[in-house]
Amino acid sequence: MTLNIGIVGTGWFSKVHADLLTGMEDVSLKAICGSSKQKGEDMARPYGAEGYGEMTEMLEAHKLDAVYICVPPQSHGAIERALIKREIPFFIEKPLGSSTEIPASLLQDIKEHNLLTSVGYHFRYQENITRLKQSLSGDKVGMIVGQWMGGMPGVAWWRNQEQSGGQFTEQTTHIVDLLRYLAGEVTEVYGMFGNRIMHEQHENVTVADVGTVSLKLASGVVANISNTCVLPGEVGRVGLSFYNDNGMLDWNPERLLEVRSGDSKEFVNAGNPYAVETEAFLHAVRTGDRSRILSDYEDGYKTLKVTCAAYESAQRGLPVKL
Repeated sequence: MTLNIGIVGTGWFSKVHADLLTGMEDVSLKAICGSSKQKGEDMARPYGAEGYGEMTEMLEAHKLDAVYICVPPQSHGAIERALIKREIPFFIEKPLGSSTEIPASLLQDIKEHNLLTSVGYHFRYQENITRLKQSLSGDKVGMIVGQWMGGMPGVAWWRNQEQSGGQFTEQTTHIVDLLRYLAGEVTEVYGMFGNRIMHEQHENVTVADVGTVSLKLASGVVANISNTCVLPGEVGRVGLSFYNDNGMLDWNPERLLEVRSGDSKEFVNAGNPYAVETEAFLHAVRTGDRSRILSDYEDGYKTLKVTCAAYESAQRGLPVKL
């Protein structure tokens, strides 16, 4: 059976998903909804889809089997509610919001409807993350250190704390999510954020441009995740490192390095995790089997809670217990 799919959002990430979906068998990209009809139509045209500027209009015009939501953090709420009401499964890009308030109420509705959802934490679907998870299963982890060091994205909403939730919630969320996926739940966070450079270089910057967050996990593991968005263009570092008495496991999006006493192995990443996560979601839409989905809305909400608690901690100057 052919699945009819809709997309909400017309940014770069919508195109990543649209390209994947249109390349799959028995999948038809029917409609794209933008923040204006013009934007919806402009993006839909090359894919042979219909463009819309109103969500309800799109949902009334097509019988959609699933919808992909790729919108900025501040735009969540009404989109999800329209889909929950019609019981249409949805795939949603991270983060679920710029704060926890709206996602908390959406989560209740999703659970009441037992609605099928998937969140775009694509690193979970990477071969090297599967390998890392297996390697860690025999280890007693001592400490974990992660980072997302890069530049500031060029879109205005990203620089606005209320709209994006800040770098830790919008971007570094991937590292926080991997920490949870690989090492278990977080029980306490202590965040320190600062404004060093970006507010002098750009107008209307209300997000911190440097930050570090210490995290305590239910297992007793201590972790630290730091981030910055002050770096120039092609300079950066993203990753997660695990330290214990067997050695070190060091992951970044390109490769996994295992260093044991006197021995080191490197695994270059292969495959496309975006394709794997989409296949897992569409398999669930087709069959009802959700076992291949590695992050649903409830799981994504737990990651959001950690990142928002870090911001709250930095504001208050005190640790926050979860």
